[in-house]
Amino acid sequence: MAEKVKPYKNSEASKKDQVTEMFDTISNEYDGLNRVISLGIDVKWRQKVVKIVSEKKPENILDIATGTGDLAINLASTNAKEIIGLDISNGMLEVGRKKVTSKKLDNTISMVIGDSEDLPFEKNTFDAITVAFGVRNFENLEKGLTEILRVLKPDGIFVILETSVPTNPIYRFGYNLYSKFVLPTIGKLFSKDKIAYSYLSESASVFPYGETLNNILRKIGFIKVKDRPQTMGVATIYTASKA
Repeated sequence: MAEKVKPYKNSEASKKDQVTEMFDTISNEYDGLNRVISLGIDVKWRQKVVKIVSEKKPENILDIATGTGDLAINLASTNAKEIIGLDISNGMLEVGRKKVTSKKLDNTISMVIGDSEDLPFEKNTFDAITVAFGVRNFENLEKGLTEILRVLKPDGIFVILETSVPTNPIYRFGYNLYSKFVLPTIGKLFSKDKIAYSYLSESASVFPYGETLNNILRKIGFIKVKDRPQTMGVATIYTASKA
């Protein structure tokens, strides 16, 4: 079970409400700071996710925790007829809608507000479902994954892109220094929300990864579960399917 880390420790609000408030606050600065913090490497990770999804030739795709829509927009290259980007933060979605319109993708991509743990779709709806840097923000990880399994079509593909901790001791030491000191410092200097980037760092450090997350996926009922560490293990792409 994932350790529950909340953005605002002094608040009595649920993690879901706190995450929504946090992303609404940082929505206009998120893309720029994200590129700086990740050194731009996250762009290549998303490209790999798109390649994996493209191999399934999906007709429709659900991108959960879509944020400002980066992955949803990239997924348009799969030639899927319908892509839905879902998020609980309307602030992030508003930024995403402008990006979708600027790319002239309004006929393909819909940006909708919704809860990953109570998806507003019928079972067996989507050929592919993706989540990039979002599963660690779920209030209840297993409930969210169960919902994803429900709306995924049999033999559909589920792809997670999430931060992870390097297994190599040297890489792990560098990762810990960067995530505990550099990332929060950048956030405090340039973000409207001084706490947000400390939360993003802390939540990444305690979230289950590798075989631990693989086993959670299997427990939920996913099959063909596989993890693919990226860039010395600082992120991992997970793939799974439905029987």
